[in-house]
Formats: sequence, structure tokens, C-alpha cells
Amino acid sequence: MGESSVMARHPWDLAGRVVVISGGNAGIGLGFARGIAKAGGDLVIWGRRQDRNEAAAEELRKFGVRVLAQEVDVSDEAKVIKSFAAAVEAMGRVDGAIANAGLMMNQGCFTNMTGEAWHSLLSVNQHGAFYLAREAARHMRARAEAGDPGGSILFCASLSAVTGSIGMQHYNASKGAMASLARGIAVDMGKFGIRANTVCPGYTESETVKDQGADSPLGAQVRERCPIPRFGTPEDFEGIGVYFMSDVSRYHTGDLVKVDGGWMANAGKLNTSAERRA
Repeated sequence: MGESSVMARHPWDLAGRVVVISGGNAGIGLGFARGIAKAGGDLVIWGRRQDRNEAAAEELRKFGVRVLAQEVDVSDEAKVIKSFAAAVEAMGRVDGAIANAGLMMNQGCFTNMTGEAWHSLLSVNQHGAFYLAREAARHMRARAEAGDPGGSILFCASLSAVTGSIGMQHYNASKGAMASLARGIAVDMGKFGIRANTVCPGYTESETVKDQGADSPLGAQVRERCPIPRFGTPEDFEGIGVYFMSDVSRYHTGDLVKVDGGWMANAGKLNTSAERRA
């Protein structure tokens, strides 16, 4: 729905809106999708495994919304273009896009990183996010020029967008690029009512950290350093997804928001026993 409808609806209401989510069949992506479905929004779920797409769609339809599941490898530009056009045709419009699909690979050390590893990861995390955002912006701009302005693009990055990681410089680069791309889109597309933002999750339960449970060294570090002493969960991202896809955030663009349980707020603090006793 366009900005002209802002005063005619509850600002959190997503009924009649359609959101495309890449990597929306599991983890944080499915968390975004659940929140949007609970708010009444219709969904287009992208993923490389159609069986998982369909399982996610079946779950989301229980909230009484329309869900289209599409098998999409976001590193394939032609496939992204074709799939987005098919989504618009099937759903009637697209009001929001969340670029969430991504890979995480640790190369051990920067000097071990191969060109193949670099390009393989960026083809999904960076280039795939660009393809989805561009197709969404094209559609939203066309709607705006026809008198129906408004739209929201959200990039799901990581704290790695603003920190360094041993052996994951390609991951750092891809997530930092998302934040820069969001700012550029915000500046260029604001006149059409199109907003672009980035959310940076902290350590969150997902397939990429499935072996790093509460009893692992990372789990112990999270309990020690994080003000909210646990891993995040996909459910922790339902609200932020609704916020950025709704009219509540209609004046919020070009920003980077951390959802990390306070990890970065505590980054400079050494949680020693002496400090805890003080």
C-alpha cells in the first residue's frame, strides 16, 4: 500500500502488503516471515530447496495469509529477475523485500583465502542481495510513478558488517557492503517513498551456528559477555521485520540497527570476576 493510506490503517497492520524474503525458509529469514504473517502480510519465500520452501509456506499459511514459495538461487541474476516478475504477477504487487539469503564460511586465516572462496560467498551474500534489492526498487519506483508511492527494502547483515573476523574477511566484506548499499538506495530512492535499511543480528541460533550450542566455548562467551546472556532466536527478529515493513518506520531509512542482546554495547568491557564483584 502507498503512503497515502498511512492514516487509514493501524501502523503495524500489514494486511494487503506483500513481502519477498530471500532465505526465508529457515532461521532468521523464517523469523521475519512469521512476524509479517502474524501482522497480516502476504509472503513470497525464496530458497534453493523447494521442499523447505513449501514446508515454511505451509506453516505460514496457518496465519491466514497468502504465501508463494519459489525455488531461487539469488546468485543467478536471470533467475532473480524472472522470479521477482512471477511473484508480482502472482501476488499483484510487492511492498517489501528482505535480502536475507547468505553463506558463512571460515577460511581459517586471511592468507588461506582463495579467490574461489571469495567470489563464491560474495556471489550470494553481496551480489544476490543487490539483485533482489534492485528488482524490488524497480517495481516500487514504477508503482510510485503511477501514483502509489512507498516500499521498504531490508538487508539482513551481521555484526560482521561493523567488526572484524578471523578467516572470514569475505563475509565481513559482504555484510559491510549490504550496509553501504542500503544507504545508497535510501539516498537515491527516498523521493519515491522507498526506504532501505540494514539489520545486524548478533549471535543467533541458526544452521550456521548449529554446532555452537550453549555448552560450547562460544556459548560460554555469549553468557559471559552479552547483557542478555543467551543466543538470539529467530523469534527475536519477528518484531524488527514487521517494524521495517510497516508504516511505523515510514520516516526511517538509511540506517543500520543492531539486534544483538547488547553484545556491541558491552564490547569494550572485560567481564572479569573482579569487575563483577565491584
